[in-house]
Amino acid sequence: MTDSPTTTKVAVDSVPANTRRGGDIRVTLSPKTVGCGSGFGGVLRLAPGEFVTEHLHPYSEEFLHVVRGHLEMCLDGVPVRLEPGDSLLVPIGVRHRLVNTGTVSAEAVFHLSPLAPRPELGHVDTEQPVHADAGDPSVGGSR
Repeated sequence: MTDSPTTTKVAVDSVPANTRRGGDIRVTLSPKTVGCGSGFGGVLRLAPGEFVTEHLHPYSEEFLHVVRGHLEMCLDGVPVRLEPGDSLLVPIGVRHRLVNTGTVSAEAVFHLSPLAPRPELGHVDTEQPVHADAGDPSVGGSR
């Protein structure tokens, strides 16, 4: 991130990785990083066989766009195969779990909107997180 208060550009490697649910999740644009108020987004990286544990968002839709690799997203238990160039909408309240089914590292861009009333209400785990002690990504203050 830059030091200018008016700059909204954030480099992916300038924010810490969150590994709570698996993979390398980096929230680049959020109320915390750029002061936005409508949602948050970033980049997700998964090694072959790596996954993001099942969870849901009670207040937000999630938009996912695959940049590299082959992924499978299970939506309420129904698998959806994804490849580079594919985009997927995860509706509010739908349980979802993402796995890299390919042989190379996968990368996807995500955005969630609208924000939950408070950050701690944004994700509900429906499967034990890989690193439960890691905590949720810090996206910023409440609305």
